[in-house]
Amino acid sequence: MSDPEVRSIAATTHGRVLLRRAGSPRGILAGFHGYLENAAIQMARLESIPGADRWTLMSVQALNRVYRGRSQDVVASWMTKEDRESAIADNIAYAAAAVREAGAPAARVVYAGFSQGGQMAFRAAVRGDASSAGIVCVGADVPPELLADPVARFPPVLLVRGEGDDWYTQAKHDADVAALRGRGVDVVSRLHRGGHEWSTEVSAAVARWLETRP
Repeated sequence: MSDPEVRSIAATTHGRVLLRRAGSPRGILAGFHGYLENAAIQMARLESIPGADRWTLMSVQALNRVYRGRSQDVVASWMTKEDRESAIADNIAYAAAAVREAGAPAARVVYAGFSQGGQMAFRAAVRGDASSAGIVCVGADVPPELLADPVARFPPVLLVRGEGDDWYTQAKHDADVAALRGRGVDVVSRLHRGGHEWSTEVSAAVARWLETRP
């Protein structure tokens, strides 16, 4: 018996986005959580950044929702290996719609993600339709398809790695920094004392970097 035919079907997307508006904000800080996390977790990270009250905070939850283990906690992931390219396209369109709803393109937007959400932050910033003022990526490598695209344009980037992170290794981090700088991208590299995590040290580093943005 032959293998069944596999098709990807486009459908209307409904997602979950948390939004905390600021009076006279510096812009939008758009957050993307890690694997098997949710929008509330990433919103808490954004709120932990010193000076975050001067930004409109937006935390986008991944479309693929599941229960964590046997609990009632709802978590999500951005994609798996199945229909990966279609999932990437869906996620980019979904994130772009969320950013427009929050006030872009009139507002400046910084995209901030952790782990799997770090790659999502890159994709949303580079492939989305809003002008990006920067990317904060914690514990994740730069998506290879973006580095392979000669016409991809990157905004300034803060790339953060934990010294004990055995997933996003120092070799990967160094290669990403070199590849981005080779394309003329303004990259700031930071190492923190933790592992694969977003700690208070990371939040402080993000705050310092945001203060350097015009």
